[in-house]
Amino acid sequence: MQKSDQWMVNRARTHLIESSETKIQVIERCLGAIINAAMAIASTFRSQGKLMLCGNGGSAADCQHIAAEFLSTLTQDFRRPGLNAIALTTDTSFLTAFSNDYGFEGIFKRQVESLGAAGDLLIGFSTSGNSKNVIQAMEAAKGQQIRTLALTGERGKLADIADMVIAVPGSNTQYIQEAHIAIGHILCDLVERTLFEDQ
Repeated sequence: MQKSDQWMVNRARTHLIESSETKIQVIERCLGAIINAAMAIASTFRSQGKLMLCGNGGSAADCQHIAAEFLSTLTQDFRRPGLNAIALTTDTSFLTAFSNDYGFEGIFKRQVESLGAAGDLLIGFSTSGNSKNVIQAMEAAKGQQIRTLALTGERGKLADIADMVIAVPGSNTQYIQEAHIAIGHILCDLVERTLFEDQ
């Protein structure tokens, strides 16, 4: 490595250190909320409910990632049945049709109203906590007796709407998203072990 590349090393190191510091804050401030969320998700699956997930941009990808972990399996070392999880971010024909005809803000609300049922649980990912389409989905869920969990940063309107909140300390979108993925993996691990450890 040349000396001229040292700035890259410094930036990479800084990113990893600051991201790690965010996760340490999650340990110190969010573990109780994570455990409560895992118990609620496990209870949803025990009652034959489903898990729905929604979010925008990188958070949309997080929804798909975490839904896949629940539906498939988190690790090859722990085989178990699939769990009923669906990312509301994946149907491009619906998303583009509804956005074109009625606007973007209702894309998740419409799916919650159509696909959701009492006893389900909706997870909304929003690093800002202010994504209008996620907020509308959360409000629709409440009207259908669907429990709600918000994964956010440390501020935003979602925290006032959701039944449960895991608010990652900090305001850096990248670090919040990196923590959200770690939290999603933890939730999946805790839920599948809760439901299938005896098997």
